[in-house]
Amino acid sequence: MENENIYDKIRELLGNNSANFNILEEKIDIDLQMQYFEVSKYVKESLDQEKVLKNKEDIFDLTLPEKVRMNRFAELASIENVEAYRTIEKYIRSSPSVLKEWAVLALQESRMFLESRLLDENQVFISTGLGGKGTKLRYFVVLLLKERKDFSELNRKIVRNEVGMVLQKYKGEIERISFTGSYATLMVIMPLQVPIKEIFRESLKECNLYGNFLKPNFIVTNVKELSKIEIDEFLKNQRKKLF
Repeated sequence: MENENIYDKIRELLGNNSANFNILEEKIDIDLQMQYFEVSKYVKESLDQEKVLKNKEDIFDLTLPEKVRMNRFAELASIENVEAYRTIEKYIRSSPSVLKEWAVLALQESRMFLESRLLDENQVFISTGLGGKGTKLRYFVVLLLKERKDFSELNRKIVRNEVGMVLQKYKGEIERISFTGSYATLMVIMPLQVPIKEIFRESLKECNLYGNFLKPNFIVTNVKELSKIEIDEFLKNQRKKLF
């Protein structure tokens, strides 16, 4: 569907039930996130709150196998207990390099469970590889010149101005923009509710009023920031399937 977006899909799944959306702000690799949710699902099958709290200090014990500590984080995040939440929070505040992202995922899950109980409202946890800010999601976008040449200074200025104005209209923003050869790559923040593909179609239309220099196709993802090699490979394999 042309106007399909994450917000609409979640609303469709929830039906008439109200919900509060929690967006993971940190950039955490999708594979690690999937691993966390698999472990979280596994530990929930046999939770013992008293035992989980008794073992809560295990997450700080670097002599324990990493797998054991990972399970402890997931257990603490699953028991809807303030003490468990504070324990994970304490770990993150101590800023260890080991399992930091795993701890962030656990803290987010723990917060979601606590808020569901306290607010008596469904809590939806939204996590992407690029994270977000507040109630907005982060996207990596690639715009392409029609001709295989470098962006001129004029074309760079047009892209910055026109894309910036369109995003601002939808309460979004450009966090970063760069130009490499015939690509313009952008890191942008957009509200959850907006149809991101439609917004960039509008952005391209506005830019092309000043010389028709951009291709109508573009790349947009919230999974990861693509390297030049990955962009080239994507274009090679998906030439006729770009948005």
